[in-house]
Formats: sequence, C-alpha cells, structure tokens
Amino acid sequence: MASANSWTLELESQVSAPRKFRATVMDWHTLAPKLAPHIVDNAHHVEGDGGIGSVRHYNCASAMPFNVMKKKVEFLDVEKCECKYTIECDGVETAMWDIKMEPTANGGSVAKVECTYKQQPSEEGNELMLKARESAADMFKTVETYLLANPDAYN
Repeated sequence: MASANSWTLELESQVSAPRKFRATVMDWHTLAPKLAPHIVDNAHHVEGDGGIGSVRHYNCASAMPFNVMKKKVEFLDVEKCECKYTIECDGVETAMWDIKMEPTANGGSVAKVECTYKQQPSEEGNELMLKARESAADMFKTVETYLLANPDAYN
C-alpha cells in the first residue's frame, strides 16, 4: 500500500507484457520525443548500455513541472519485465520507481507502478506527485496506442 510519499498505478493493456516492457521501459527515451513531445523534448544515454547502473537524460517539455530528468537503472530483469530506477529532477533526487509488467490470461498485460518520493509531502510536492502519476498513465496509454497501431514493433 502506498504511503503519504508514494502512489501506485495499475493499468491493463491489450499488449503483451514483453512488448509493452521493451517499448515503455527499455526504449522510452527513443519513443518519448516522437509519441509524447508534450512530456519529453529529447532524451539520450549518459552512462551505460541500458542495463543496471545506466543513466538516461531527458529534457522535459512544458507539460512537466521540471526542466531536466535523469533516470538511473537500479534493478533490471528483462525476462520478468521488472525495473526499478531512481529519478533526479533538476538535479535533486526525487523518487524511486518500481515497474512490473505482468501477463494476463487474454494475452495482454497489467502494468504495476509504484513511485516513492524522497521529499516530505507539501502542497507543491503533492502537485508534483499527481503530475508524475498522470504522466506515467499517459506514457503507458500512449505506448499501448502506438503498439496496437504497429503490431510488428517490439516483437
């Protein structure tokens, strides 16, 4: 259960867990500027090859409450479609994200996301948490729409 400094999100999808994981977690830095330019202007690798310890840098668009975000992969299990990473926004470590994609009986998946914030709750912090949750939901839905329209992508 989420604490005052966290939120959870569960989203069902018609797309299989491995495809959704590869697109949403492993390749979001490539897809985001194309599919969600209102969230991400551009992104690139800073360190690593995408595995544990890798860092990705995102320049955020006007829809986001910060300018720059860095994501560092802390845990990655591609086979189990699970990833944990820390997020740094405008130079301040703000959150730990835990993402799991689980298969469903109909061939789709359920994305389970838990985000735990490092800051104390405040009006500004609560607004940031709400914005992050909305952006995560938007990200997963945008990727699903893309994958359904492009059935050969990320197979």
